[in-house]
Amino acid sequence: MKVFNRLIIVLFIGLSCKTTKKKENERLPFFNSAELTPEWISKEDANYKSIHKIPNFEFINQEGNRVTQENFENKIYVADFFFTTCPGICPMLEKNMSKLQEVFKNDSEIKLLSHTVTPIKDSVSVLKEYAKENEIITSKWNLVTGNKEHIYNIARNGYFADEDFVKTGDKDAFIHTENFVLVDKEKRIRGVYNGTLAIEVERLIKHINILKKEY
Repeated sequence: MKVFNRLIIVLFIGLSCKTTKKKENERLPFFNSAELTPEWISKEDANYKSIHKIPNFEFINQEGNRVTQENFENKIYVADFFFTTCPGICPMLEKNMSKLQEVFKNDSEIKLLSHTVTPIKDSVSVLKEYAKENEIITSKWNLVTGNKEHIYNIARNGYFADEDFVKTGDKDAFIHTENFVLVDKEKRIRGVYNGTLAIEVERLIKHINILKKEY
């Protein structure tokens, strides 16, 4: 009897894993809160029209050009938060964003968006020099600066990118997150990844290609 019960448990776990894997391969979930709980919501669901969306924004990029959601109209994009003088995780974030730039270099459907969390220091000229040093292609990848309050607000309430804020609620705390956030053409969050890990970046690349099939 014990052997039979163990067999049932193993079969259940195996089927659950296969179902989860199949679901992930077919369609990506949505993320509607800072808890980052994945939700698979069908178009027939009453909650479909109220799925969380990235709010409107206006920033300035490394070329001194205005960047808004209009620049991402009908685009899938990956967003993150960094600062140019960061000695810790940011070099790895840049390296992995650069990998995404290379993989999707010729794919006009995919864009990248990096927000500085030290806008006072990271002026347009500083971002332009950073872009030059790291061979960033402006048409593919926008580095943006702007109003600090606006940047921090959209990081926390738009992209759910600040885990510390969820725990402390401290608006004055410095944002330092490793998250890469995948956003679909309707400005909805479809995935959150650790941008410092190569395996997570590979998963993100796979998910971008899955998301493209939705369109």
